[in-house]
Amino acid sequence: MAVQKSRGQGAKSPRAFPDLRVCRTVAEIRFVAAGLRRTGGVALVPTMGYFHEGHLTLMREARRRFPHVVVSIFVNPIQFGPGEDLEAYLRDLQRDLRLAGEAGVKCVFVPDTGEMYPDQARTFVQVDGIDGVLCGRSRPGHFRGVATVVAKLFNIVRPDAAFFGWKDAQQVLVVRSIVRDLNLDLEIVAVPTVREPDGLAMSSRNTYLSPAERRAATVLYQSLLAAREAVLAGESLPAVGDRLVAAIAAEPRAGLEYAEILALPGLTAPGPGDRELLLAVAARFGRPRLIDNVMVRLPGERSAQGVAAVSGGEGI
Repeated sequence: MAVQKSRGQGAKSPRAFPDLRVCRTVAEIRFVAAGLRRTGGVALVPTMGYFHEGHLTLMREARRRFPHVVVSIFVNPIQFGPGEDLEAYLRDLQRDLRLAGEAGVKCVFVPDTGEMYPDQARTFVQVDGIDGVLCGRSRPGHFRGVATVVAKLFNIVRPDAAFFGWKDAQQVLVVRSIVRDLNLDLEIVAVPTVREPDGLAMSSRNTYLSPAERRAATVLYQSLLAAREAVLAGESLPAVGDRLVAAIAAEPRAGLEYAEILALPGLTAPGPGDRELLLAVAARFGRPRLIDNVMVRLPGERSAQGVAAVSGGEGI
């Protein structure tokens, strides 16, 4: 596919950042990462590229906490299902390298598919339970692809910490399960969602939205905020869930996939004693499929009452 070029005037090229190392092979990134570890901690920011402010916030936070930051750019084919936007996924490597250099990144790992999955790889990582709800229900196999590539990156780079955005809350929970269950020696840092001024969560897929779809997409965060306030005000979770579904479904351009209230960290139906809840939504606006969520911490004297997952109609 054609690469979209950055249109910024006077933008620095990657050559303006002589300390930025670009690695294409597993052997090369292992060698570079080992050298970085000898002089301080290493943080990893896994990405699929086409950076926006959300990605850059992860890099800056990683750089604030660690002397060395490695960013991976890999559009992982095994986390895309049939008919999804693998081939159309936006790519602009030169722009990404410039932005990474400006964010203080030391090394960018840019493997191709053959480098990550040589000789028809047959080994995969799967996290049962968490991967079967929310996005996992409508995208079967997606989180197996995510878990596999993340486990490979952790093994290749061997970072002290890896940084992920809380916008993809289910992904964060899957990755934390991998680290815990496989006894991996690194910290998973979840950074709060970065939003546009009108509240829309930043995503590479926002680029696909028409102006009308872009305006309509703000219904996701607005509805989540109203639902969070209702939960904190003491309304029953079934009633709040029904209203969350109705608020998004009322937007004609929103094809609601799900709107659910689940308990953290297991993404299970809330019950007595659960005090951390995830309010999560997914909807299509034309072609793009957008997700968003907010977390609710109930006061100590309150606990969630049991509620079945509340789902909307099929996505369009």
